[in-house]
Amino acid sequence: MWLSDRRTLLLAALALGACGFTPVYGPQGSGGTLVDSVLLPEPGRPESYLFNRRFEERLGRAPATAPYRLTLQLQTTEQGIGSTSAGSTTRFRVIGRAFYTLTDTATEAVLAEGRTNAFTGYSTTGSTVATLAAERDATERLMVLLADQVIDHLLLETAAEAG
Repeated sequence: MWLSDRRTLLLAALALGACGFTPVYGPQGSGGTLVDSVLLPEPGRPESYLFNRRFEERLGRAPATAPYRLTLQLQTTEQGIGSTSAGSTTRFRVIGRAFYTLTDTATEAVLAEGRTNAFTGYSTTGSTVATLAAERDATERLMVLLADQVIDHLLLETAAEAG
């Protein structure tokens, strides 16, 4: 059984190589184009700071003279999704949206633009301190999700342009 699973994995890897698949961060991949090259907007809110922190963890911090600039608009909303028989909300869903545009700073040409959505949740059944910590954690997880999705979309766009 193990041998047949191994053969399937090797055949799948060969098939991907034969179809022109190139890893984004590989030697001929397009992922290196954006590393340390995307200037982010100054964070004006805690959510923006969390988004920028995750973006820079993955793609690095760009200098002021970066070849690309990301314009970003973040939106978050909360929705009560659980309640007790007395009407108290016991669980919230935090919904986030990121609208982004990647621009070439030299030509002001729009290279990529789009929108991404994600959501997380938290419980309010603990103490006030626990509820506030859960809310902060949910917001941080949401910004990580949104930043990862924006980065993935940008990497796919640059891969499509390069190939």
